[in-house]
Amino acid sequence: MAKMKFGEVEEYLVTRDEFPLEKAKEILKNETIAIIGYGIQGPGQALNLKDNGFNVIVGQRMSKSWDKAVKDGWVPGIDLFDIEVACKKATIIQYLLSDAGQITMWHIVKSCLKPGKTLCFSHGFAITYSEQTGIVPPKDVDVILIAPKGSGTSLRRMFLEGRGLNASYAIHQDTTGKAEERCLALGIGIGSGYLFKTNFRKEVYSDLTGERGILMGALSGLFEAQYNCLRKNGHSPSEAFNETVEELTQSLMPLVAENGMDWMYANCSTTAQRGALDWRHKFRQAVEPVFNELYESVVSGREAEIVIEAGRKKDYREKLNKELKELRESELWQAGALVRKLRP
Repeated sequence: MAKMKFGEVEEYLVTRDEFPLEKAKEILKNETIAIIGYGIQGPGQALNLKDNGFNVIVGQRMSKSWDKAVKDGWVPGIDLFDIEVACKKATIIQYLLSDAGQITMWHIVKSCLKPGKTLCFSHGFAITYSEQTGIVPPKDVDVILIAPKGSGTSLRRMFLEGRGLNASYAIHQDTTGKAEERCLALGIGIGSGYLFKTNFRKEVYSDLTGERGILMGALSGLFEAQYNCLRKNGHSPSEAFNETVEELTQSLMPLVAENGMDWMYANCSTTAQRGALDWRHKFRQAVEPVFNELYESVVSGREAEIVIEAGRKKDYREKLNKELKELRESELWQAGALVRKLRP
């Protein structure tokens, strides 16, 4: 492991140089990896493992996701199976159904967990909130986590570009003495850039906070607030969208990703620098109480309760589609659709 220093904090990271693909393949050469669920994370992880030369199969219910798996080249009866069949064939079960789906199918997966098998998650939800999910693995199996820090689509795209998406990893149960090396091998196999260690609880706390916060919820809310402010004050939809979304996503965030926020500031005008540096404190002070409230809601299990209850409702998908339709048809994102078409 490579020791890295982040300010005053030292952290150990696992890189591809230290844990090359060939080492990962050697560790897992006798394993059959079953990707259970071909929805959000499943396609990226399954295809990356397959392209990297691992013995991987897919377990999926008959649905649009089954059809997608067939379209992606998985062959029914060869490397694409019903969930129970795939779980029985596997020595490593990567449980990548949605959180609600994991609860529904747990009785089947649990029945296939024979001693010495490995159960792998990409999210700490099921284990951390086990009192609500009912997911408690047997004591005689390894339980591990590989959590890519991004969508399955990004994982696949970056893999095809020869890059990697960073991931966290965790060991919940090690009954074989081989849980960590198998976990790291899987992390390299799915195309991780580097791996950093955590535990199931910290993974889900940070993940739920991030999704509801800066990654999606807060970002979406900030977009709407600034766009509405500009429109209310007479700016056109095109001007409001470009100043709110387009410049951020197409110009500034790539600079931040490449060299950091300070570099981006240093390469902007004095007018932009001064205003941004001054106003960042006001925005931080305004939203910190909201983030603290959010984190407490995650830790208390309230967010998990909301998610589980929503997933149980038969009309959830219908209501979700209405919410997404409202977003899609708002002036903000209608302007976005037009601006994207006008990109050269």
